[in-house]
Amino acid sequence: MPNPADIMKLMGMKNKFESSHPKFVSFIKDVASHGITEGDILEVTITRPTGEKTTANLRVTADDVEMVQDLKNLR
Repeated sequence: MPNPADIMKLMGMKNKFESSHPKFVSFIKDVASHGITEGDILEVTITRPTGEKTTANLRVTADDVEMVQDLKNLR
């Protein structure tokens, strides 16, 4: 059973993140409402303060979709 103090700490961290990054949270909620489907391409780009960029992407597979569903069911 999770420690209630740890849960409260995580909730505080979540609230702080949402307050600091509302556009990103909105983006995640929009993606979650439509779901991730096989064939979707996920892409992440990190831009350093120097301007250097690193990008990675992946095409979602049926196994990935199944994993996301399994994670949703952990609630």
